[in-house]
Amino acid sequence: MDCIEITKELIKIDSSNLDGANKAIVFCENILLSNGLKPKILENNGFKILVCNIGSGDKKIILNGHLDIVPGKAEQFIPYIDDGKLYGRGSADMKSGAAAMITAILKLKDKNLPCAVQLQLVTDEETGGANCSNYLVQKGFTGDFVICGESTQLGIGVQAKGILQIYLEFSGKSAHSSRPWQGDNAIVKAFEAFKIIENLPFTKEKSELYNSPSVNLSKIEGGDVYNKVPDYCKMCLDIRFLPEQNPMEILKQIKDAAGVQVHIYAIGNAVKTKIDDVYVTKLHHSISKITSNKAALFGQHGSADTRFYSKYDIPAVEFGPIGQNWHGNDEFVIVDSVYTYEQVLIDFILNLGSN
Repeated sequence: MDCIEITKELIKIDSSNLDGANKAIVFCENILLSNGLKPKILENNGFKILVCNIGSGDKKIILNGHLDIVPGKAEQFIPYIDDGKLYGRGSADMKSGAAAMITAILKLKDKNLPCAVQLQLVTDEETGGANCSNYLVQKGFTGDFVICGESTQLGIGVQAKGILQIYLEFSGKSAHSSRPWQGDNAIVKAFEAFKIIENLPFTKEKSELYNSPSVNLSKIEGGDVYNKVPDYCKMCLDIRFLPEQNPMEILKQIKDAAGVQVHIYAIGNAVKTKIDDVYVTKLHHSISKITSNKAALFGQHGSADTRFYSKYDIPAVEFGPIGQNWHGNDEFVIVDSVYTYEQVLIDFILNLGSN
């Protein structure tokens, strides 16, 4: 099977749940085994992970792909091609990227490679990555450069913002809503604090790939009836900070401004890969060579499994085929771009030893 045929078969597997994601891993394992490779299946907290090595040398390239998806409608698990686009849940995010990584490995396995290459297929990226890519890094499955095959329109997502999810609790004083001046409205206090927070110094900072971080008021909890001034409010914020920013400094600014304790719900590392990193430069060259176009270098606003490698100063990027509407009803990937993506991966790996 070629990369599109593999993608179609993967789309047919509903991997939005653990059993389905693990089934997709076994499907890929069988492809590799039938072609003479020796993949290894790891398991962590029930999540299966596939690791497969080819080549040798002092340098190692990691090709990381996730097979889990967000839930979809029944018809989205019936792949079809229309006007050069392959439709189906996971077609762009990111079963096509994973499929092309598999076929690239198969085409490279018998060649004299200038480096070692490790294919990593994981099953929990959509739910945070803690059980798979994070686990792999902690267990020493690392390399000198990591490509996560997210759909990037054949551009290179060099960096990604960090994640800082926090909540603040505000206390007030209850009163009858017909006499609000006798109370102290906790919801109003939270909103007034938010207006200050979204204009703090950290929100005005820029970097080489970003105009600013972002602050989203994602959830608010307070009040219980119409005719009462609320005496409690919990405000939840989702902050995506710049690679150069220190989340602890952001927390300090917010605490000083809001005057209440700031509680961390979740925190995730930014991806700090440099634009002029030697591997980024070589990947950029391969893209330009294969596509005859200059690839875009950009920063992602969201996050991917790249962050687990960047935490240990391993340069990692997102790079994948051309697709649209991931997580949407009409998700698709451009068929030709998947073949192009495979060719770029092969060219990049074969030419790593050149100047």
